[in-house]
Amino acid sequence: MSAEDTIRQTVTSNDVVLFMKGTKSMPQCGFSSRVAGVLNFMGVDFADVNVLADPDIRQGIKDYSDWPTIPQLYVKGEFVGGCDIITEMTLSGELDQLFLTKGIAFDKDAADKIREANA
Repeated sequence: MSAEDTIRQTVTSNDVVLFMKGTKSMPQCGFSSRVAGVLNFMGVDFADVNVLADPDIRQGIKDYSDWPTIPQLYVKGEFVGGCDIITEMTLSGELDQLFLTKGIAFDKDAADKIREANA
């Protein structure tokens, strides 16, 4: 199976997927840590893909999304964005709306606490 096929299967068979450096329990870069931290704090059930474990996936995800950086968040098969976009969406409440629209369970109180802490 090609890297593209593996990526396509991963993003379509999981509601929320984060392609990141490291894992959700042990991120290996600050940007991946920030996005995984937000998702973990909000109680989102997500699959993590450690791009450092496979150079084909690391390059393949950049080609798949036509986005040059990692981490990359996918919700219901759609590319949402990287660290800066997820941070902005979290602080504006757009990420809450996306999760609500897509039927993704998350802790609204936790999301509100993130916004309060960053106000």
